[in-house]
Amino acid sequence: MCGNRVGIDIGGTFTDLAVVNEETGQIANIKVPSTPSSPAQGVISAFRMFLQTTKPQDVTTVTHATTIAVNALLGQVGLELPTAALITTAGLRDVLEIGRQRRHELYNLFVERPRALVPRRYRYEVEERVGYDGRVIKKLSPRSLKRVVTRLKRNGVDAVAIGLLHSHKNPYHESEIKKAVEKDCHGVFVSASHEVAPEYREYERISTTVVNSVLMPIISAYLDQVSSKIAELGVPSPLCVMQSSGGIASKEIVQGRPVSIIESGPAAGVIASACYGKSFGLQNILTFDMGGTTAKAGAIRNGVPEIVTEYEVAGRVHAGRIVKGSGYPVRFPFIDVVETSAGGGTIAWLDEAGALRMGPLSAGADPGPACYGKAADPTVTDANLILGRLNPEYLLAGKMRLFPEASKKAIEEKICRKSGLELTEAAAGIVRIINSNMAKILRMVSVERGYDPRQFSLISFGGAGPMHACVLAQELCIPRILVPSNPGLFSALGLLTADFRHDGVRALMKAIDSVSAEEVEAAFENLRSEGRRFLECQGVQSESMVFSRQIEMRYIGQSYELTVPAADRLTSQELSLAKESFHSKHESIYGYSVPTEPVELVNIRLASIGLVPRPRPSEQRFVGKEPSDDAILSMRRVFFEKYEGFVECPIYLRERLAPGNSLSGPAVVEQYDATTIVYPDWNACIDKIGSIQMTFMG
Repeated sequence: MCGNRVGIDIGGTFTDLAVVNEETGQIANIKVPSTPSSPAQGVISAFRMFLQTTKPQDVTTVTHATTIAVNALLGQVGLELPTAALITTAGLRDVLEIGRQRRHELYNLFVERPRALVPRRYRYEVEERVGYDGRVIKKLSPRSLKRVVTRLKRNGVDAVAIGLLHSHKNPYHESEIKKAVEKDCHGVFVSASHEVAPEYREYERISTTVVNSVLMPIISAYLDQVSSKIAELGVPSPLCVMQSSGGIASKEIVQGRPVSIIESGPAAGVIASACYGKSFGLQNILTFDMGGTTAKAGAIRNGVPEIVTEYEVAGRVHAGRIVKGSGYPVRFPFIDVVETSAGGGTIAWLDEAGALRMGPLSAGADPGPACYGKAADPTVTDANLILGRLNPEYLLAGKMRLFPEASKKAIEEKICRKSGLELTEAAAGIVRIINSNMAKILRMVSVERGYDPRQFSLISFGGAGPMHACVLAQELCIPRILVPSNPGLFSALGLLTADFRHDGVRALMKAIDSVSAEEVEAAFENLRSEGRRFLECQGVQSESMVFSRQIEMRYIGQSYELTVPAADRLTSQELSLAKESFHSKHESIYGYSVPTEPVELVNIRLASIGLVPRPRPSEQRFVGKEPSDDAILSMRRVFFEKYEGFVECPIYLRERLAPGNSLSGPAVVEQYDATTIVYPDWNACIDKIGSIQMTFMG
């Protein structure tokens, strides 16, 4: 029996299903419109199409990426948050509102903070106190606990978050509260902070736990629904889910820790890029993913995706940056992805001064861009259609038709008549602005992180990414672009390259000169045992387990820490080397280091990774540089900024291009799931696995 591994990624406009045959390496792909009101419906529609040509029992794995968690926190209709409660130490009831006293609009006297996920009337205090060192100062009061549990039952809450002061050092009281709530409040979802985010900083730890608790009912119900519907189709494989860290976990694990999948979708594309880059020996990669709703950029250095340990979910985004204080802090490993409202469905509009603006509103999947025939707002897709870059007859290989007249009408009525611009000028302006916005996020993950983009390659994917890649690379002086063979389904393919992953953390909070290597090693071994149990539950064999260690340090008195790698076996010498690495990293980021200052060891982190077999792309032999005669579908007039007008361009069908074929821009390459624009001064060639490699020749 030939096994098929399936990855399903839900985007704002399309739901993508990618399949890799484990024996042949052959890739199949399916795109269907997303169903925002019922995301599972799009998943099942794609699965049904796939099973028309495949037996259900031939599916060996199913991995899913979803944005349902972040959509729920953003307030999407149909994803109402459940009634949640918080149990905390007496005196800490208002920690969610006090937070860091950070104002995300400093000069706005009427600024509104994000609404608390747990209303004050559902925040309960218990009498107990643990010291900063884990010492019990005041034992948990059984009477106060009983009173809280009684109120929980009376108010009928759906989820409970438990976050006590200093529970990261001593979780005993939290464990006792959790036992009592689970015993007396049947059917209530419970999260304890020492299990979700065992780190110091009570506000961030409690915020993470609250986010986890409010997501538990939603994610649990959604994954049960998807899993049961797939099972009804006769598919025997269990369901796995992509986490924000770039690793996957079983449905059951994710249901207990849904905070781990908030940025599930964007992570998949970066993981796919890291795997793809290894095929070409690329160590430094910038990723660019442009879909129907947003554009996302990430960085891979030395073959490893950049990861951050704190994120603000459902916050405001300004030019690709999360505005601090505008969302809900979450302490969990996230692949460092910068996102902006720049997709094919991003709506163009004029402000009060008559200036052309883009986003943040998107036409999404329904009603979609004007050219879908359902809406009147002009979008990026409409502009590209007017500029000749999209074929109105060939979207999804002709299965979806576009209406250029609708695009023309939308741009003329909403932009041209009010601004005085000609149709082509307006369309070109839309593309120019959206390109500028997307160039900013690529700068954020490169220049603003201290990296030179000239030393990176760009992997461009998403349904709209390859249309804009050349101009973005040219602006940042990136010399090389790779467009995968299936760019529109690349994130879904990334689900099939991801490993199982569990991230563990322990707070030590000790001066590094006063802590022994044996103590740190013992803490790492405890995390290793925890990670091993997780991987064994996923069916990972010992020989496929890998453990990666990190230490977080700071100068004593600093507010935030830096992360450095740690040796597989810590000795006093290795601990000293880690300290030197901290000084070096501090200097590279901030421009200085102070080796004479005492250093504090804040946290240790351990990533437990279960390696899964990578799909092997099938290689083909090279043929001549000249494409075959039937590779050119037609000639079409396409607008390019360099010429400030339209030029006659060859339109190639990607399926008819063979390894070794070379193209010179300007040219257009069309395929089922994306369109690639080869700009003037760029050369494109097809490599041995069917990728388009573009290099700047200007």
